[in-house]
Amino acid sequence: MNRFRFLLFLLFFISCYKVPISGRRQLNMLPESSMMNMSYTSYRGFLSKNSVVSVNDERTQMVQRVGAKISSAVKRYMAQKKLSKRLSGYKWEFNMVEDKTVNAWCMPGGKVVVYTGLLPVSNDETGLAVVMGHEIAHAIARHGNERMSQQLIVALGGIGLAVAMQDKPQQTQDIFNLSYGATSALGILKYSRVHESEADKLGLVFMAMAGYNPEEAVGFWERMAKSGGGKMPEILSTHPSDETRIKDIKAYLPKAKGFYTPG
Repeated sequence: MNRFRFLLFLLFFISCYKVPISGRRQLNMLPESSMMNMSYTSYRGFLSKNSVVSVNDERTQMVQRVGAKISSAVKRYMAQKKLSKRLSGYKWEFNMVEDKTVNAWCMPGGKVVVYTGLLPVSNDETGLAVVMGHEIAHAIARHGNERMSQQLIVALGGIGLAVAMQDKPQQTQDIFNLSYGATSALGILKYSRVHESEADKLGLVFMAMAGYNPEEAVGFWERMAKSGGGKMPEILSTHPSDETRIKDIKAYLPKAKGFYTPG
């Protein structure tokens, strides 16, 4: 056990990065370039196995419109904070799949998927901007890298990603998919409350800079909490929505509104 703790400490010391806004140190022991390569492979695989809504469909057009605005806002924000290198290698892509699941996710490199089941809850374009801003924020904050790093330590003994991919490729790929929610068969690794708080704050800033009123986030998360007819929506299994969360969002709104310029 002491050896395991030492390994955790050593990895944490060597691989610490700071999350934008919160400044929290996180363990990201995986090269982001490798994460993006896995992302591109997983993303293409996911799209090939699911019913992708046509780009001519107005629903997909709305997803791509919101995505374009938020990704542009992300670039501006990161440039202002002198963190543009964090976006190195990003190739933004926004797709919608025909699926009743209330869910959306974003992989490293800006690979985003929105499920049609989310639209009745998002209600309109601004509501969609809330959840897309939130999911993109998870990727920008590298929460998936952090979760995958932790899982590789636990499941594979902390070996490097290259070794893991060579010796246990399927298990490593499964951990990656679990880390980003791009699966329904194996379950999803839960984001922590800290991750959620960071994604909420960054997401509010991104949507505000994109020209969407951040105050609408309160209504969106209230609808999310009530949706599902007593059954917790898939997105809420990893994105807990409760009074504390909404209270925290309300408390952060004054700062987020400082970034808001109506479109």
